[in-house]
Amino acid sequence: MADRVTINSIKLTAFRNYETATLVFDNRHVVLTGENGSGKTNLLEAISLLSPGRGLRRAVYADAVKAGTEAGFAIFAQVEGMEGEVEVGTGIGPSSGPGAETGTRRVRLNGTEAKSADELLDHVRMLWLTPSMDGLFTGPAADRRRFLDRLVLSLDPAHGRRAADFDRAMKMRNRLLEERSADADWISSVEAQMAGLGVAMTLARSEMIGLLARLGSEGDRGAFPTAGLALANFLDGETGIAAIDLEDRYRDMLEGGRHVDRAAGRTLQGPHRADLLVTHLGKNMDAARCSTGEQKALLTGMILAQARLTANLTGFAPVLLMDEVAAHFDHKRRQSLFDLIDELGGQAFMTGTDRSLFDAMGTRAQFFTVSNGHAARED
Repeated sequence: MADRVTINSIKLTAFRNYETATLVFDNRHVVLTGENGSGKTNLLEAISLLSPGRGLRRAVYADAVKAGTEAGFAIFAQVEGMEGEVEVGTGIGPSSGPGAETGTRRVRLNGTEAKSADELLDHVRMLWLTPSMDGLFTGPAADRRRFLDRLVLSLDPAHGRRAADFDRAMKMRNRLLEERSADADWISSVEAQMAGLGVAMTLARSEMIGLLARLGSEGDRGAFPTAGLALANFLDGETGIAAIDLEDRYRDMLEGGRHVDRAAGRTLQGPHRADLLVTHLGKNMDAARCSTGEQKALLTGMILAQARLTANLTGFAPVLLMDEVAAHFDHKRRQSLFDLIDELGGQAFMTGTDRSLFDAMGTRAQFFTVSNGHAARED
């Protein structure tokens, strides 16, 4: 069993509908129940900000500040992490202070300013499942790319930086193409950078898909079917070629596509155009054609598989954030879900409006009732 990473306590200040709140956890799973709009998802979002990025809502940081507050928000947590105990502080400053214009989030570890939020991955890996992800299979490709990249990030902390650097290089190339008079050697230099980063991103995505496929070959995990995954729309079927040759191919594609890209005002080929194709292996059916219940089960199974893979490869089980996860499952599937979550060996935070949906968790979970920006522990 993988080592356990736990959030031992969290304190919020001026975050969403919480003026201030402190929750202390006792190493078990955590279930938050309450009416819609009471603040359950806000608590999960705060926990998700103990990882890089904009959290499970992908919100602008300034939007997370409690209405009527100008002092910014703060989140403080005590974590038993991958490198031992660590105190994590994060938030944004006053609306008129440094970084206010861009809403820059600051991170402190044991009281010391972190160079970047990526340092959080040294202490905790986190995965989440939210109702907004229910349309993953039928929505735009950008959502599936983002989902896949989040999975990659749980194992490869450098992936986020590569993606950000690629995006900056691509924007630079787009500007240079607009100028027309820009030096061709300069454009070639930027394209070479894009080729290196783009191929590295694609190989990392492909490796993740391969790892999940090998894990899935063990068979379906009870109520949650195995998903078949594949990449499309960029370097399709060419990932078995040496990376340096792939970089040459992509660089040639960029150079040959300058005229078309200039006319379009954007770069039309690259990892930013890739799509994640998902199939229900048990039915040999595209996920987009599956029923709503099957899609929910597929998505849940993908998150559980990724959590198991993360635990196997890092030796530490990730923290799971599962918003309204039990509402659409019958009793048997809920029981299976809770057993699988517990089997992973990590800590999970789950929300729901109905306390009875989590009865099968029994003493494996600690329960809190959330109401109007307040969370009370049940005895």
